Amino acid sequence: MDLKLLSCRISALSVFRGILDKKEMRAFLDFLKADDICQKLSCYGEFINSLGIHDGSFSAFLEKAVCEDENIYIKAVAKNKEVSASIKANAEKELELFSYLTSLTCAELFEGTSYSGYIPEFENKKVDFSAVYTERLNHIERYGYGIFATAGMFRVENGEIVAVEAADDITTDIFIGYEKERQQVMDNTEALTLGKSAQNVLLCGDAGTGKSSTVKAVANAYFDKGVRLIELRKDQLFSLSHVMGRIADNPLKFIIFIDDLSFNKNDDCFSMLKAALEGSASAKASNAVIYATSNRRHIVKERFSERGHEDDVHHSDTVQELLSLSDRFGLVVYFSKPNKKLYLDIVHELAKRDNLDMDEKELEIKAEAFALAKGSRSPRAAQQFIKLLYKEK
Repeated sequence: MDLKLLSCRISALSVFRGILDKKEMRAFLDFLKADDICQKLSCYGEFINSLGIHDGSFSAFLEKAVCEDENIYIKAVAKNKEVSASIKANAEKELELFSYLTSLTCAELFEGTSYSGYIPEFENKKVDFSAVYTERLNHIERYGYGIFATAGMFRVENGEIVAVEAADDITTDIFIGYEKERQQVMDNTEALTLGKSAQNVLLCGDAGTGKSSTVKAVANAYFDKGVRLIELRKDQLFSLSHVMGRIADNPLKFIIFIDDLSFNKNDDCFSMLKAALEGSASAKASNAVIYATSNRRHIVKERFSERGHEDDVHHSDTVQELLSLSDRFGLVVYFSKPNKKLYLDIVHELAKRDNLDMDEKELEIKAEAFALAKGSRSPRAAQQFIKLLYKEK
């Protein structure tokens, strides 16, 4: 194998040139270019080390890098623009090169060298990148591109959107009860995926009833239909217009998720969210909806002492504006704490899932006692109770 020629071919990448900036590819190129055997082994060790986050697989790295690459080819396809023949031809040749790289073995990389010692191994599995990429281009509304191509949940960190590591993989089939409430959120998300009019959603109600879990489970359920979730903290709402601008041209659909939302009267973030909910061009993207959770039906906190301000000529109008923020959500879904029957149904189902063998009557008595000690019944309380029993078993 001519390693120098291979390094030249990789260095000449044009369409997928961004992959050259990946530390894994830099380390591999350094290895290919090295002449001295000690230097070559050092670069090779760095390359193997860099594959650690990909379970030691070169092909897994290449798949992720190719799918996430924001190049001129995929951006043009996403915008339904014509792609020149030269760009298509270059892309095809480069995809063939990536496929070839996934066929390499450790031994082949050291053929013709004088080294006969132990060679650290890496995983590699043949991938037909031409077929993989064609599938993604043909269904770009489901796959997207860039960092959104290989992950489902994201957060904002230092002003940039980053994938959530070890994201919550919760699914809709684990819930017990609240079918009607959850279905409303799913129907709205389905409308989003179909390009129909989808509403901004406020999930409000008692703590521990599954509001946040519902949003994440629904996002996971619609991942294959092109839905991605970006979580913003309330103090990050100033980044909302930046986030909207970042995703506006992406063919995917996005849920901007704001958990545990509440405002004080003079909160600076109030106006930013209000602008987005009212459809301000600078704070809204046509492919995004806002899903927020709150334990309060009226998101803005107001104290009785604040109702006596005499320096506000139109104080009643001010109060109405603050209290009506929740009304700007097109869909409000209320999650109330479960009654005794539903609470016990949840307890029984969770006990069944965990294979807890206990007399039903005894289980119910202990579950009720646990809820009374906590001060309320809720699905979260039921989960905590079952976990406690499981530990004691």
